[in-house]
Amino acid sequence: MADTCCTLVPYFKVHEGRMDDFKRLGPSFEEKTLTEPGCLHYAFSFNGNEVHCREGYVDAAALLHHLDNVGSVLQEALKVADITRLEVHAPAAELEKLRGPLAKLNPAFFTVEGGFRR
Repeated sequence: MADTCCTLVPYFKVHEGRMDDFKRLGPSFEEKTLTEPGCLHYAFSFNGNEVHCREGYVDAAALLHHLDNVGSVLQEALKVADITRLEVHAPAAELEKLRGPLAKLNPAFFTVEGGFRR
């Protein structure tokens, strides 16, 4: 069975003095994401005013569903933070399903080759 896992890798820079506002959005992101059966893992990590969202999905469709599902919360987050880097890691066939829909976000697309998942 082919591995179709897609990982979305956003990095945010939170505006000066707005970290508490950003962190208040965490529960809303998590509450919405918990309803998604295609989400494999989801968490925020922090380094000063930098934030990374560690997230993985069963396939491209699940990743796109997630972005639609959390869209309103993401728009709130972008009032207090900027996305400084966005990466997508997935097998080639899944990346092809994401290139068009994600083009406006200008992510770096990384092709996963080999490896394994348990």
